[in-house]
Amino acid sequence: MTDAPRTLEIILGPTGVGKTEYSIRKALEYGCPVVSCDSRQIFKEMRIGTAAPSDEELAAVPHYFIRSVSVAENYNAGRYEEEALALLDRLFAEGHPRIVMSGGSMMYIDAVCNGLDNFPDIPLTLREHLMDCLKSEGVESLAQQLKELDPVAYSEMDLSNGQRVVRALEVCLFTGEPYSSFKTGTVKKRDFRIVKTGLTRPREELYRRIDRRVLRMMDKGLEREAWGLRPYREMTSLQTVGYREMFEFFDGTTSLEKAVSLIQRNTRHYAKRQLTWWRRDMDIQWVELG
Repeated sequence: MTDAPRTLEIILGPTGVGKTEYSIRKALEYGCPVVSCDSRQIFKEMRIGTAAPSDEELAAVPHYFIRSVSVAENYNAGRYEEEALALLDRLFAEGHPRIVMSGGSMMYIDAVCNGLDNFPDIPLTLREHLMDCLKSEGVESLAQQLKELDPVAYSEMDLSNGQRVVRALEVCLFTGEPYSSFKTGTVKKRDFRIVKTGLTRPREELYRRIDRRVLRMMDKGLEREAWGLRPYREMTSLQTVGYREMFEFFDGTTSLEKAVSLIQRNTRHYAKRQLTWWRRDMDIQWVELG
């Protein structure tokens, strides 16, 4: 009789759908920990604005990659792929035949499932310069540079996403080669089985949950948390919904009421983008929560 294959069950879904509660319930059922694949909940100082699990939820089962890295660090999907695979190998070796991974970060999930292409390490000074240009000149100027250096990447990219444009442009400038030439699309083999469970809710219900969650964040002190993170506002980790809008409020370009409304709207838009991304993955088994 052969042993059952080692299995990683990934609980994914849009922000606000209820992944934390569901994954804890599954982890208790399997007697295993939860490995987070959330690219923002990993930062220690971003607790409220990322809706990180509460102390009670963290005490229910062991969690990994929650509030474990300082916001001052440049953490990325490549580092996550390396560290998450090493952790999974250790957990499987310790006797867990099935492990729960939970989160909504598309790139982090893709890194674990398929692996990332081997992009070069970019000097922080170049990245900081391009981020300054993004802030002062806008994404259109950088997108035009990308068009000249890598027409293929330009034609395939969401040009409204400033971080993606900066990422592609920095590779072009540093290596002298097109960003698209580094994207091989090769899927790396894993030595464990992957099962993907996607959580969803009726759209109006999901949006109501998102709106209510943002209000709870404000009640818990999101404004105070964001204010304390102002020295790090140019870091990639803080170029995210919830913090960008609060920084605009601090700058005096919008009111607090408007900032809260924008956080709700932009979070709903992000949830929609997540669902659009995952609907293309035929391996996901969808579960509608009621």
